[in-house]
Amino acid sequence: MQPFPLSDALRQHPLWEGEGGLRSQLQAGENVIALAAVDLSRELAFAPGLLALVEAPQGAFRLLDVGARKSWLVQPGLQLRCHDHAGLGCLELCDAQQRLQHWHFTLAEQLGVTRLQDGFAQALDQLAGQAPPERGEDAALCPTCQAPLPPDSEECPTCHRELHTPPSTWVLLRLWRFAKPYQGQLLLGFLLMMGATGATLVPPYLTMPLMDQVLIPFQNGQPIDTGLVGLLLAGLFGAALVSWSLGWAKTYILALVSERIAADLRTATFEHLLGLSLEYFGNKRTGDLMARIGSETDRISVFLSLHALDFITDVLMLAMTAVILFSIHPGLALATLVPLPFIAWLIHLVRDRLRTGFEKIDRVWGEVTSVLADTIPGIRVVKAFAQERREAMRFKEANANNLAVNDKLNKTWSLFGPTVALLTEIGLLVVWATGIWLVSQGSVTVGVLTAFLAYIGRFYGRLDSMSRIVSVTQKAAAGAKRIFDILDHVSNVPDPANPVPFQKAQGALSLQGVHFRYGSRAVIKRLDLDIRPGEMIGLVGHSGSGKSTLVNLICRFYDVTEGSIRVDGVDLRRIKVADYRRHIGLVLQEPFLFFGTIAENIAYGKPDATREEIVAAARAAHAHEFILRLPHGYDSLVGERGQGLSGGERQRISIARALLIDPALLILDEATSAVDTETEKEIQKALDNLVKGRTTIAIAHRLSTLRKADRLVVMDRGEIVEVGGHDELIEQQGHYWRLWEAQARRVDESEDSGLMVVSPNPNQHVVSA
Repeated sequence: MQPFPLSDALRQHPLWEGEGGLRSQLQAGENVIALAAVDLSRELAFAPGLLALVEAPQGAFRLLDVGARKSWLVQPGLQLRCHDHAGLGCLELCDAQQRLQHWHFTLAEQLGVTRLQDGFAQALDQLAGQAPPERGEDAALCPTCQAPLPPDSEECPTCHRELHTPPSTWVLLRLWRFAKPYQGQLLLGFLLMMGATGATLVPPYLTMPLMDQVLIPFQNGQPIDTGLVGLLLAGLFGAALVSWSLGWAKTYILALVSERIAADLRTATFEHLLGLSLEYFGNKRTGDLMARIGSETDRISVFLSLHALDFITDVLMLAMTAVILFSIHPGLALATLVPLPFIAWLIHLVRDRLRTGFEKIDRVWGEVTSVLADTIPGIRVVKAFAQERREAMRFKEANANNLAVNDKLNKTWSLFGPTVALLTEIGLLVVWATGIWLVSQGSVTVGVLTAFLAYIGRFYGRLDSMSRIVSVTQKAAAGAKRIFDILDHVSNVPDPANPVPFQKAQGALSLQGVHFRYGSRAVIKRLDLDIRPGEMIGLVGHSGSGKSTLVNLICRFYDVTEGSIRVDGVDLRRIKVADYRRHIGLVLQEPFLFFGTIAENIAYGKPDATREEIVAAARAAHAHEFILRLPHGYDSLVGERGQGLSGGERQRISIARALLIDPALLILDEATSAVDTETEKEIQKALDNLVKGRTTIAIAHRLSTLRKADRLVVMDRGEIVEVGGHDELIEQQGHYWRLWEAQARRVDESEDSGLMVVSPNPNQHVVSA
């Protein structure tokens, strides 16, 4: 069997050589056919793992887990399955009865896993006597990820993965995780429910003696037994009173519990959402996430407090009523069950259609809220470009789509309810006909028939109510699925299983062989860079050259695909994310301020900061003076996203926010590109205070702002092409020199047109009016 090509990265894997490595576990004459790295532990923390498919000289194959030192003989009936969810993959080894073993991996290792699966399938074919397909140089490969394509297929199983699964009603059972802390209250509510349900079944039973021993004898000329009448009426009143009191208590208790379950669900979902990586948010719309955490949890709360409660009550009522009916007259009781098979078939028929329909409604409603979430925060831009009509049309189209989806589902639902009602009416007619015949035969009394009809009314009423719960159950299931889609998503920037303590950073950074891909597109390639503690590095290059991506990797918003980034000699992936980011100060091109006071925004990274510390940070950021001019000084409210402050003021507050946490590593991403010259001077003074004694990485398109950088790193198409000081790079007349000349020409053109400009000369600002 022809081996798959093994990359250099796999041959340099920690489990390839050494004691306990792959080579030490190979038996004499065995050949490695395929190899795949699995880089996550069962707890979904980073851990090196290696799987190998090896072939023995006599034609046998075995799958070897190098780290666990376990192997399985490949034989007919075994399957190697792979699936991924929420950005992480799972590989399973199964036989006909059970799963034997499973491994987790990030999608960076997807190609190796796919090749391992392919080799496993070829080994099974060879064992079965089938000739495996030859993979010559002309074999079909995916143009994106270079994985082998299935025969007669142009679609790559690696690149085209279907992640959507239809919602299932069973997903509601997963809510038990949130209900478990309240199991005592739930048990009490259930007992109260049983008591209330039992009390409601007493009145129809008392109608039998009321009819047979009081009313019918009175019609036949006998006097009324007032004592018996009083006793029966007292029983009816007492049953109603007990039913009311128990029903109120169980409704109140279960409503409280359901609200707390929904609140815990909202909190857990939001906390989990905050722990996900930036990649997840890049593929989601704000309005959709808000709808999931808000309206979906409200829907689940209503379902738990009202509809689920009613459903359980209905089930208890049906069960108790059925027992009573069969105890009164089995033949008449059987006649009541005539509509049940038809109703069950109807529920089965529409259930899946309703479930998928309600999930589609949820997605469409997310589009409606997304339009609102886009438009309302950006209302200034909308009005500035006079696009009110356009946004109104966007909302109208989304709303019309929502209406169309609801109309389509309502066609099914509108037919379902009346059909169930018709079947129950037919069942009632059957009971009437059977009961009249039995009375005429003397098999039952009029009192028994009257009680029977009272029970039947309740029985069919509850049956109709249960059929209607299909709708709300499917709505709740669709909402629960959308929430658990968030909770099931695992961050692709996980914390290590055994993190390295990281108390005080020195600021030394080392990037070794860094590669990074967005999907299948390589963004960073073959990047090596060492940054000394306290050194200021300027990142320059054309838009799209990879500067912001490199900063994102250094901040560990994403993990490298290959290679490593080390801070003070420790791989970032061995440090807890929160511990590492506490040492990073980030100043962005567009600073984000939260709704709150100036002081709260400055102290965002250090909520327990004293007022003296906040003022000191503001002074260093050259923000103290303009803050004091505000109506309430540091207690002045900042509007949403910093409304009411100028761009320069917002930027200086963000610098003060970074200064307050005293970071060892500072990231400046175009911090002065969106302000005028005078404001830039103020911000530059603040930045001079900020960079002192800190390792600084600054991105700037305006090259003059990097005049104080110790080194300039020039990037192009994801690679470092030049490193050096300004004068050194100008003399080389390479990439940096071309960038500098291009900016100089733009400055000259701006001066000729009479615009205010900043000279590219790092030592001089030129203002032209």
